[in-house]
Amino acid sequence: MMTVLNLAIGYAFICVLLAMVFCTVRLLRGPTVHDRVLALDTLWMCGMLLSLMQGIRFGSIIYFEAAMLIALVGFISTVALTKFMMRGEIIE
Repeated sequence: MMTVLNLAIGYAFICVLLAMVFCTVRLLRGPTVHDRVLALDTLWMCGMLLSLMQGIRFGSIIYFEAAMLIALVGFISTVALTKFMMRGEIIE
């Protein structure tokens, strides 16, 4: 029997996957590099959300740890990309 939590997580899963599709389109087509960086930033956030939803659905802590790693790597990559866009180099 489907519980309300499983239905809500399933609906949220579909919405996040749809957002990932739109972000992928913007990543591939985006007219400027700023649009592409923003789409990439949103993609890692969506990936983190998918991991968190799977952790809630299955009740396993490994998904929450994976979400934390995705957030850390995504934040560092966003900072590196913006620094590269501003100065043309990452390491000073």
